Amino acid sequence: MPLHPTHQAPVAPRLDRRSFLRGGAMIGGALIAGNALSGCASTSAPGGARTVTLWSWLTGMNKYVAAFNASQTEVHVELSVIASGLSGGYAQQTNAIRAHNAPDILHVEYQGLPQILTSGGLRDITAEVADLESGYSPAAWRGVRPDGRTWAIPMDLAPQAFYYRKDLFDKHGIEVPTTWDQFGVAARAVRTAAPDARIASFPLNDGSFFAGMCWGAGDPWWRVADSRWQVNIASDGSMRTARFWQQMISDDLVRTIATSGQEWSAAMHEGRLWGLLGAAWSVGTFKKTVPDDKGRWAVAPMPVFDRATPTNGVQGGTAFGISRESRNHQAALTFLRWLSTNPKVPAIGATFTSPFSAYIPNRTIARAAYKGGFFIGDPVYDVLDTAAERVPDWTWGPNALAVFSTVVDKIGATAGDLPGAVQQIQSATVADMRKRGLAVVEGTRS
Repeated sequence: MPLHPTHQAPVAPRLDRRSFLRGGAMIGGALIAGNALSGCASTSAPGGARTVTLWSWLTGMNKYVAAFNASQTEVHVELSVIASGLSGGYAQQTNAIRAHNAPDILHVEYQGLPQILTSGGLRDITAEVADLESGYSPAAWRGVRPDGRTWAIPMDLAPQAFYYRKDLFDKHGIEVPTTWDQFGVAARAVRTAAPDARIASFPLNDGSFFAGMCWGAGDPWWRVADSRWQVNIASDGSMRTARFWQQMISDDLVRTIATSGQEWSAAMHEGRLWGLLGAAWSVGTFKKTVPDDKGRWAVAPMPVFDRATPTNGVQGGTAFGISRESRNHQAALTFLRWLSTNPKVPAIGATFTSPFSAYIPNRTIARAAYKGGFFIGDPVYDVLDTAAERVPDWTWGPNALAVFSTVVDKIGATAGDLPGAVQQIQSATVADMRKRGLAVVEGTRS
């Protein structure tokens, strides 16, 4: 079924496999080979157990694997820890697929899944996991179905949220913004109250962050229609986002430093940044980065452009696919079902992070296990649940990871003109996809 430009369907239409996978060899050729695994974690498999190999860079995966292996005797998982996706993990997995020695289970983020798909190395598990669909957040389930077929099982989701210094907002009578217009008003109030402070940083060095902010505006950068990729990065929503933030930057109402490192941490702790445009995983970041700030910060849904139809972006999220050549795909599926849906998983995760499961029933477990006290105000998981419910349709394209780099390059090269940078990103993305041999149609520009 063709997807109309203004229609937000729960599942993208099926894209002809030949059209979808065209150009895959060019992508693989551009990747840098990973020569060795970063580390392994395994114990002896019980007699008669089917051994499943897993490559992953997920923090704490060794704990999950150990718990699974201890829980039963028919399947045994051997974990190899690899570099994170953009640091070599995707290249390593893609090269292994092409060399026909891929592990049974591969680690993919939602934005990286289409790129791995172009290698032809993932198993179509649509029929095998159809029974799971109703339990997942729609955004997560759509994330593993870029062409209407299911290629992976989601683990977590990272809706964006606004973290703010509630103590300072309350002290100066500043209203917590629910719209971006209100955010601009609050930003001016922050600068008036403390001239060296700003409401937040809009990092210009993070393509995934910018994509998430545009996602929150409600217009997908990619769609699948009539067996072609429709590319619409310069959409109405993205251009509106770019114009808003260019004005905020030009008016000196936000910083543009990276949301990591000592400069940012010091600004957060010392009151020179009163907010963070973050995601679900930022909950854990606060406790590690500014542990002495307990009782100062609160969390609220990300502001929206349209209060009548609030939409929320996502920045990150993990899923796992099964190698097309796996000889143990049923055993691999047994582990992935456990990893994604078993209530022991969020309980384990809560010992070292603040998991926000893609599988909705498990959020109750994470909520109960969450050690609160750092944030004040509305419960963290209530805010994240609301954010997840607001996430609109979005399909990542087959060169999304490259586009993140393009975003950083173009924004940096056109400082002071974010709308112009978005137009350049649109042109560069279309050219790159056509160079890879993909069928592309450009969306309407603003």
